[in-house]
Parts: sequence; structure tokens; C-alpha cells
Amino acid sequence: MTQTKSYAKSQILLHWLMAVVVFGLFGVGFWMVDLTYYSEWYRIAPHWHQSVGFMLALAWVARIVLLRIHGKPSPLESHKPAEIRAAHFTHALLYLLMLCLFISGYLISTADGRAIAIFNWFELPGLGELFAEQADIAGTVHQYAAYGLIALVVIHAAGALKHHLIDKDDTLNRILGRTKPQPSNYDQEQ
Repeated sequence: MTQTKSYAKSQILLHWLMAVVVFGLFGVGFWMVDLTYYSEWYRIAPHWHQSVGFMLALAWVARIVLLRIHGKPSPLESHKPAEIRAAHFTHALLYLLMLCLFISGYLISTADGRAIAIFNWFELPGLGELFAEQADIAGTVHQYAAYGLIALVVIHAAGALKHHLIDKDDTLNRILGRTKPQPSNYDQEQ
């Protein structure tokens, strides 16, 4: 059995797809909060933001499942213990912030008891107001979680670029799918 230094193609595809969607949703969300009731986008933009956000949540679940199935490459020899711990913490926080965004977005959208129409294909039922001022509180959490996520993504990308440009290791190449399989210890013994 061969062991790769890279992620599975499905993991790589989901990583980059989710990265594009996260930045897209952030941009739309940032623009959307200033829409007025009389804007033609006042109802359209939230519908698309919610629908794409739901699809991102599904991709998030798929990503966790793929991580359980395929695992992730072990750290490179050039990685320092502090870098490994920082990477684990950053990845965990990225997943946690996305979960926070999914939950708070749902709580904002369903505080009035209405369901969320996902691309007009089906509806996610609303649970109504579960606590006082739910939409406002969830909105604040959603906003700060989004800012936190984008800040963390920038730090994450900077770390990958540091590994690529300064350390000249395969950290970035692994998520780009540019590494080659290498034999496992078992194969080398044969």
C-alpha cells in the first residue's frame, strides 16, 4: 500500500471550493447588510446567501467525513513542534467558526418562525425564537464569527505561503495536489 504526502483529490477539491465560497459569502454578507428595504436585492441576496451557506454546511460535513476516511498527511520533517500545534489549533478553530456561522445564520433566519427556502428546492423548517432577541444576538455572533474566520483564513494562507516561499517545503504543494506518492515502510522492506 502506498502512502501519499498529499490529501485525497476529493479533500483538495472541497478545500478550494469551500475557500472560494467562504470569501464569496463574506463579500455578499458584507454588502448585504447595507441593503435597504427598497433595493431590488433586499430579498434576493439573503435567499442566495442562505442557500449557498447551507450548501457550504453540507460541504463542511463532507469534509469532516473525508478527513475520517482518508486522514491527513503526517507533518513534514521540516515542521517544528510549535508549527504543528499551531496548525492543529488553526484547523480546529476554522471548523469551529464555520459551525458557529452555520448555527447563528440559521438562528437569524428562523427567529420569526419562517422556514429557509434552499434555492427554492426545499425548506429548512424554522424553530422560531428560542431566546429573547435571538435575531440580534445571533446576528452579532454571525458578524464577529465571519470576521474571525476571514482573519484566520488569511493567517492560514500566510502560513502556507511561508512554508512554500521561505521553508521551501511541500506544505502548500500537498493541498494543491502536487506531491507524488511515496512507498510506505512496508513497501520499502519488500
